Amino acid sequence: MLNTLISRIKNWFPAEEVQAHCDGPCGVYDPSSARVTAEAVLSMTQKLIALELPNPSDKSAIIAYNNTFSRYVAIKEEQAHKTKEELLILWTDYFKPVHLEKFPDLHDTFWKAAKLCSSCKVEVSEAHAKELVETVEKIHKMFWQSKERDVSWYLAKPS
Repeated sequence: MLNTLISRIKNWFPAEEVQAHCDGPCGVYDPSSARVTAEAVLSMTQKLIALELPNPSDKSAIIAYNNTFSRYVAIKEEQAHKTKEELLILWTDYFKPVHLEKFPDLHDTFWKAAKLCSSCKVEVSEAHAKELVETVEKIHKMFWQSKERDVSWYLAKPS
């Protein structure tokens, strides 16, 4: 009985058809958050590489070194994970099959970027961290070209 009543109400007052590009029709996409997090990965990687090993007989220096080292690693891994999340949202929610016509290497670019995020988490490689930033720049350019806008690429921390 209740189902019949609900069905009749739906027929009397049909809902408008809506279109959404993602789970929520926000319309807010921007690769800038991936740039910020990728740049943080590069910064933490460079800081890790620059850390000087303390004198093995200086216990307090070893403790300070281990604390700093572990904090840099934690931040690097967290930011690499956030970069991957931001890129996957762009890849899976924003970009559509129509974009493949303009960017035939779109899927390969995003796949490689996601793999670079993983590499940056499990290793301390300045080369991979720089490559991640460069790939995010490429995605930035694809994104803004898809919107027919010219948005400059910049780094918060110039190399």
